[in-house]
Amino acid sequence: MKKTKEFILREIADEYLLIPTGKTTETFNGIISLSDTAAFIYEHLEEADTFETLVHMIVSEYDVDEETAVKDAIIFINQLLANEMIELSNINENW
Repeated sequence: MKKTKEFILREIADEYLLIPTGKTTETFNGIISLSDTAAFIYEHLEEADTFETLVHMIVSEYDVDEETAVKDAIIFINQLLANEMIELSNINENW
């Protein structure tokens, strides 16, 4: 996965925010609030070489079962894809 929009992830007052930067500010007006898990997924998307790796990272970080991690990751990744914040280029068939 590759991030396609320019956002900075910040934790402010115990809340995770995606703040647009660069050219993204020309087309995106606002700030995105993320849950802890969504922030973790966003932060680690590019380093996970497979979906299973990402799920394992989530399960290792949080007290959550694999089924819940899979569901949460799919929902959030689909939201990122729908908003063109990430792309599926240069990934293997495991994504």
